[in-house]
Amino acid sequence: MIKQARFLISNTDVKKCPAPDRPEYAFIGRSNVGKSSLINMLVGQNGLAKVSVRPGKTQLINHFIIDESWYLVDLPGYGYAKISISVKEKFQKLISNYILNRENLYCLFVLIDVRHAPQQIDVEFITWLGENQVPFAIIFTKADKLGKVSLAKNVGAYTQELKKLWEELPSILVSSSLDGTGRDEIISFIENVNKS
Repeated sequence: MIKQARFLISNTDVKKCPAPDRPEYAFIGRSNVGKSSLINMLVGQNGLAKVSVRPGKTQLINHFIIDESWYLVDLPGYGYAKISISVKEKFQKLISNYILNRENLYCLFVLIDVRHAPQQIDVEFITWLGENQVPFAIIFTKADKLGKVSLAKNVGAYTQELKKLWEELPSILVSSSLDGTGRDEIISFIENVNKS
């Protein structure tokens, strides 16, 4: 259960992130995957992470402190945002620098819109995480947009795709920021990792 969440700092330099003195959990996904909405749903505050109608709005590493005991990080999205190639390259460098060098990153949550068939960009990103031994879990978003059968089918399609490359699958969670699906499971996941 999250009792308190507050914004700490935004920056474009991993070296300026808060001291790595607490466990850190970062959220990343393609543009428009519903990342800010999911973060707001988890912490129970509507305006904590800024929700935008324009994909690619998060352009900084945003740190929030949760119950004074762990950091939640909102990372820039990857993929189809309408931004220039040079800005995109800068983002990719920023993201990879953070993911590979942040020593207190306990888990990276990769957000995937459950309505779509497996996307190459997501599979490639997940593969890169595996190659670099980055601890991660997958959160399927927007579960409220599908019925139970379609939801299970789409999650199944993704797991089949990943099984082509992975012997052991990462943890998979399903969420909806609209109706709160997955909130307790995601928070429990974080609490369990913090205890281990």
